[in-house]
Amino acid sequence: MSESEIYMQRCLDLAQLAHGNTAPNPMVGAVIVHDGIIIGEGYHRCCGEAHAEVNAINSVEDQTLLKESTLYVSLEPCSHFGKTPPCADFIIARQIPKVIIGCSDTSSKVAGKGIERLKQAGCTVITGVLENECRKMNKRFFTFNEKKRPYIILKWAQTLDGFIDIERISPEQKGAWITNDISKITVHKWRSQEQAIMIGTNTALLDNPKLTTRLWQGKDPLRITLDQNLELPLTLNLFDHSVNTLVFTEIEKEMEINLQYKTIKFDKQLISNILKELYSIDIQSVIVEGGEQLLNSFIHQNLWDEARVFTGNTIFTNGTSAPKIEGAIQSEEQLEDTFLRIYKNDKIK
Repeated sequence: MSESEIYMQRCLDLAQLAHGNTAPNPMVGAVIVHDGIIIGEGYHRCCGEAHAEVNAINSVEDQTLLKESTLYVSLEPCSHFGKTPPCADFIIARQIPKVIIGCSDTSSKVAGKGIERLKQAGCTVITGVLENECRKMNKRFFTFNEKKRPYIILKWAQTLDGFIDIERISPEQKGAWITNDISKITVHKWRSQEQAIMIGTNTALLDNPKLTTRLWQGKDPLRITLDQNLELPLTLNLFDHSVNTLVFTEIEKEMEINLQYKTIKFDKQLISNILKELYSIDIQSVIVEGGEQLLNSFIHQNLWDEARVFTGNTIFTNGTSAPKIEGAIQSEEQLEDTFLRIYKNDKIK
């Protein structure tokens, strides 16, 4: 790696520390280098708090060195007033002469304006250092801003013979567990990193899940379910008012504490319309943990970005078939007796 790439990788490592805490803002890291030595570093810790550049600059003990230093940052500095002032102005005010940027911010509020402001102030600006890595880190942010929808993660567990559930005809009939405890903890960790989690009507009724992060330290995602005619029993865990929950339905109903109802047409455009609604409320990422019908709806309409598929050391012989997925394999991992494969949608629109 070149010297610039080494410092940019440090920016990425710092940014990763805030995974799950910054949305709808991106994860960003920054370091300040003087004569080949890092004299300051920081990252965006939480939405509404100071950005990475500000934290890095404020961490420098001798502020006079800033006029002779280089700022590395994984994403283009903002140029607008939001919950915090523009980072570009903060950098200019400290007279930092050189700024090296991982990738441009394609959101409409920035879109090159931060880079342009720095250049107009006389800063030397270099872009595109570890650009692919920087974009990948904020894949949710870029998908949200460029495709105008949340980043969609499909998740399911299947048996060795390709089933996701036994044949069940009533809520009293319990499903069979497919994977192991390590897999369950992993899923709860994933939940803490995403803004929302979605299941369908049948999964809500038959499994009665809580959809929380109780096995991992982190915030609970927005719980989402579909209930066309409001037939799900209010005794389900989803309706316990403990976590913010959203129900898509065709029946109008007033919101309650931590429980909101959104009317929507259950037609052929249902999935697309749901994603539009989630975009309108700044939901950047969704884990879809639904059953066969909901998962296949996303797959058939090519409205997914990655799929995380567990294969447990279990055989059902018959039951509900697992979805069929086509995509590039990103990673494979063995979790004791369970196998995890993650796919990337390489045919995305």
